[in-house]
Amino acid sequence: MSFPENFLWGGATAANQCEGAWKEGGKGLTTNDVIPAGKDRFAVLAGEREVHFPDDRHSYPAHEAIDFYHHYEEDLKLMAGMGFKCFRMSISWTRIFPNGDDPVPNEEGLAFYDRVFDTCRLYGMEPLVSLVHFDAPMHLVDTIGSWKSRKMINHFLRYCRVVFERYRGKVKYWLTINEINMLLALPFMAAGIRFEEGEDREKVKYQAAHHELVASALATKLGHEIMPGAMFGCMLAGGNWYPYSCAPADVWKGICKDRDNYFFIDVQSRGQYPPYALKQMERQGILPVMEPGDLEILRENTVDFISFSYYSSRCTSADPSVDQTAGNVFASVKNPHLKASEWGWQIDPLGLRITLNTLYDRYQKPLFIVKNGLGANDVPEADGSINDDYRIEYMREHIKAMDDAVNLDGVPLLGYLAWGCIDLVSASTGEMKKRYGMIYVDKQDDGSGTLERRKKKSYCWYRRVISSRGADLD
Repeated sequence: MSFPENFLWGGATAANQCEGAWKEGGKGLTTNDVIPAGKDRFAVLAGEREVHFPDDRHSYPAHEAIDFYHHYEEDLKLMAGMGFKCFRMSISWTRIFPNGDDPVPNEEGLAFYDRVFDTCRLYGMEPLVSLVHFDAPMHLVDTIGSWKSRKMINHFLRYCRVVFERYRGKVKYWLTINEINMLLALPFMAAGIRFEEGEDREKVKYQAAHHELVASALATKLGHEIMPGAMFGCMLAGGNWYPYSCAPADVWKGICKDRDNYFFIDVQSRGQYPPYALKQMERQGILPVMEPGDLEILRENTVDFISFSYYSSRCTSADPSVDQTAGNVFASVKNPHLKASEWGWQIDPLGLRITLNTLYDRYQKPLFIVKNGLGANDVPEADGSINDDYRIEYMREHIKAMDDAVNLDGVPLLGYLAWGCIDLVSASTGEMKKRYGMIYVDKQDDGSGTLERRKKKSYCWYRRVISSRGADLD
């Protein structure tokens, strides 16, 4: 079967993982600029290790990344060569407001994204833009505690107003907050949250989540007012939790794990806190403080579509002795029926069909796959070619599962965006060797490399997939 003519095939990146140029163009310091590579990375990502500035003892892969800032024309031309209909990217907040609360926006940053969007349009690619993708101004982290503070909402909306007014007519599809549920797993990476000694961490996270949810709803409202016809989506790190066995305790554990993810999207899509979340927060004594009018804001400003990333399913058990995978963000029980990637992510194409059906059954809104791909250590051959057949196999099987969900199950799907269509820095590990792209970038974990771009075998394969509207997967 094939997909509709207007189906948005393409690829996805994010400023924090590809842009680089961390001190250029008037850009201010962002959370991503102070997250080091190496053994201290996860403590920083989790908000357990306090950082303010880069130091001399660590390396910071995001400082240069793959230098999309200076290579965007070449990179977008390569993506257009695959036939992309859509290119997902994010705006770096501190390119627009270097400190987050500056009196006027940075024109040099605004002009940079003008050039990027104009180049996308030149090649017939719809930009899909994330307003926040693991990115918060460090000045706001240090002065108000980032999303811990309700003041963050007004700073965010001021940033939104500037970019909506500047780019209306250039950007139709917007995502408010990337993988919003990652706040629960890696709060500094996701939301600039650091924990002070003695703080109730769960209470802090759920209060910050409320601020983000209100901000997302108000941004959706503002965007619809400024850009009639624009579409706003929410986004979660997707993938169902399977019970390890048919033991009722395992089944219940799977339901509870799924609810931890759905909580955010329930609010953004349905416009209200679900009863299970309110009861759980009440039991734990972590109900967020809400201001009068918050619930009305959430109810009246729901999103137009649901977007999500999908790399793998997860598995859980009520029995703590069951073996865990080596996956680096979501701790998961090993599923004996699945193979795993080099980084411990369990490969489950059918899980994508399950996730698509689950989300549509739950929300009855159009869906959009905005991240899917395989991280692997691609090694060039002696002649320079990169034969990533394993990536082709991964994508082929996931596209087949997507095909089944759309053409057999009737799930309305806006598009499919491969993550990272070009190699970029891994958000979780900080590695370059964990490559996702169909375009190879000569950049290594130690910072060496020429930044030369090179097509992998998957580049030509994906071009055939897109040109055939998904019919040619061989």
